[in-house]
Formats: sequence, C-alpha cells, structure tokens
Amino acid sequence: MTNSPASHAAQALVETKVSEFRKKLRPWLKPKIIMGGSLVFLLVFMGVLAPVLSPFDPNLQNLSNTLKAPQWWGGDHFLGTDHVGRDILSRIFYGARISLVIAGTVVVISGVIGVGLGAISGYFAGRTDFFIQKLVEVVWAFPPLLLAIAVLAFFGQGLWILIAALVAQRWIPYCRVSRGQALSLRTRDFVDAARSLGARDTRIIIKHILPNLMQAAMVIGTFAMATAIISEASLSFLGLGVPPEIPTWGSMLADGRAYISTSWWLALFPGLCIFFTVLGINLLGDGMRDIFDPRLKRSGSGVG
Repeated sequence: MTNSPASHAAQALVETKVSEFRKKLRPWLKPKIIMGGSLVFLLVFMGVLAPVLSPFDPNLQNLSNTLKAPQWWGGDHFLGTDHVGRDILSRIFYGARISLVIAGTVVVISGVIGVGLGAISGYFAGRTDFFIQKLVEVVWAFPPLLLAIAVLAFFGQGLWILIAALVAQRWIPYCRVSRGQALSLRTRDFVDAARSLGARDTRIIIKHILPNLMQAAMVIGTFAMATAIISEASLSFLGLGVPPEIPTWGSMLADGRAYISTSWWLALFPGLCIFFTVLGINLLGDGMRDIFDPRLKRSGSGVG
C-alpha cells in the first residue's frame, strides 16, 4: 500500500521543521554553554529554593557548636559551622539568593539606563551625543570599586544602596556599545522609511532601534552579572556590603579570614561558590557572544 502525496508532503514538512530546529539548537550545545548554563542553573536553583534546601536558619547561632568541622553525611552540619555556630551550608544557600538578587537587579537597571542612553546618544548624535559621552567619560574616570565604596560610605549600608553603588558605573558598557550600533542603525533604510512615513523619533527608537540592541545587551549582561557578584563579595568582605544580618558569600569570607589557619572550611566553601558561579557566567556569556555575533569568535579550538 503506497502513501498518498499528501502524506509525503506532510512527512517532508515535518522533516524540514526538525532539521531547522536541530540547526538552531546546534550552536547552543557547545561545551562552554552547557557547562556555564549548568552552573548558572545551579545558582538559580540554590537561590530560589534556599528556604527548602537549608537545614537550619542561616542566622541561628549556637555557641555550643562553634567551629565544627564538616561532618558530611555523618552529622547535622554537612559543611560545618562558623565561629558563632551558624550552619555553613544554610548560609551558602541564602548567600546564593542574595548574589542572584543583587546581580540580576544590577544587570537589569544598568541595562535599561545604558541601552536607553546609548540609543538616544547614537540616534540623535550631535550635541546630545556629545553631552552623554562626556558624562560617560566623567563617570568612567573613577575606579568602579572605589566609586562603590564612596557611595556606600556616604549613604550607609543597605541592599538597595549597594545595588545603586554597583549600578553607578556598570551602565557604561551598555551605553558605549548601544551608541555605536545606534549610529549605524540611524542611517539604515528601514529607519529612513519609518521617518518618511511620519514616525516620530521616540517611536523609531522604541520600535526600530532598541530591538536591534537587545542581543548585544544580553551578552554584556551575562558578563556584568559576574562582575557584580565579584564586586558584591569584595564590598561585603570589606564590611561595606549589605547589613551583617543578611548572609552573603563575601561576608562569609570576611568571617573566615581570622580562622583561615585553623578552620579552613569557613573561607573555602564560599570562595568556591564565588569561583564556580563567576566561571559559569563567563562561560555562558562567551558562548552567547559567539552565537549572537560570529565576528567576535576567537581563533583556535578553545573550550567550545
């Protein structure tokens, strides 16, 4: 019994769709994207489910259990306790949540500010571009960590103050890249066509310029998450991050500094969390850069 022409056509259509799907999926199956995505997923998993995964309250002190070594599967405290008896594993889970909230919020706010200013600067050019780029140069002159320390020293500690301190300079990479692309897009035929049809500048920027800037912004955002996590850990290590009652990986490193020679687990585990989180985000960002902008691919075999 032979198949009808309609069934052959349907089968060919399905095979074509499957082939197109595999072609689109193939770039996302590189080792560095899989490794980086897995590590980032683990961070999100730890942060979102911290109340469920944590065996203890992260701030619960028990002075009778101070500086307990990791007990692994043979005791209540899998990764041990700190100098006031708080469970290390629970604090790591909640520290992942804080790192995720801070990094995500910093990336979103920085992206909105930077992409918006970059699109305006590149589209209007002229004096608008001049003043915005002068603002970029002034802010860019300050070292990022020093600027964040100055903001925190002036306004005090707090989660949103810390986020504002990290945003203070992280919008600049978005702005510079978006400006360069907007300068090119403003002369394209589709922008001229929209302008000739009577579209206002605001509509052109929102409908035609900004959508073409999103891919570059996503790549910048992944690397910005890594730097935000490192900066938050650095500021918390210096005692300038979030309030002490909020567990973070940086504050855990600071607490373990005085016991590094006797209680190695206090600094080792949060340090490893920071290392693998930043590594995963950088691998994911590098892979996304190769997909969204093949011109930036590096020569050689590399990881991916």
